Amino acid sequence: MTNPLLLISTDFDGTIHEDFAHSPVPDALQDRLLELQRLGATWVINTGRDLASLMESVGRAHLRVRPDFVVTVEREIHRHVRGHYESVEPWNSKCVEDHGRIFKAHSPALLELASGLENRYDATFYSDTWSPVCVIAQTNAQMDAIQRELEEFCLRVPELVPVRNDVYVRLSHRAYSKGTALQEIQRLLGVGPERSFAAGDHLNDLPMLRREVAHCLATPSNGLPQVRAQVTAEGGFLATRPCGEGVLEALEHFGSGGR
Repeated sequence: MTNPLLLISTDFDGTIHEDFAHSPVPDALQDRLLELQRLGATWVINTGRDLASLMESVGRAHLRVRPDFVVTVEREIHRHVRGHYESVEPWNSKCVEDHGRIFKAHSPALLELASGLENRYDATFYSDTWSPVCVIAQTNAQMDAIQRELEEFCLRVPELVPVRNDVYVRLSHRAYSKGTALQEIQRLLGVGPERSFAAGDHLNDLPMLRREVAHCLATPSNGLPQVRAQVTAEGGFLATRPCGEGVLEALEHFGSGGR
């Protein structure tokens, strides 16, 4: 059996993993991923979670299949090596260096931005290892307004971009995203976009849901309208089923030669 897909990139939460489901990652999807790995494909979990959080959820889901790579916080790459995940270098070090440089260069403006947002919105604001400005809004409408202000700020600092998932947003270097991280894995493996698959459901997935990154694009039925619109515009596949069942549907579509 010939496998047309050599690289499979899936978001985690809401794409293959569904909280509180009887089987958070469907058994049939796990079987399919195991089969694809046996046929020579590389599977990547491409998530906004940090590595510790992702590994905890993977363990709780009792996955029988392990991703060959994980992309965490939408930008850091780790490779599976003998039961654990090792940092991919020099990508991760350069990622940390570039973020540190841009955040330091604009530190006064970022402090002013955070202070102004805190004064205008009743939301949760904090900084962490990955961003000096992180926000958890109370509603999506509130986050829409905060995101607009962050986008206006980033017009003055074009190296920065807000990265949003539901009511959460942080700032990130524009050169590092789920899309560019996937392209780096493609470079390491010698795999082109024509044999790559990418599936996601939310706004932070949009950078990898582009034909220049992967020719086989998909979103489950629970994908946001913006995600469904981009996947459609890029010639991808809209699944009729949600979460992991939808990703399985998409893998079957592209595995049978669909484009």
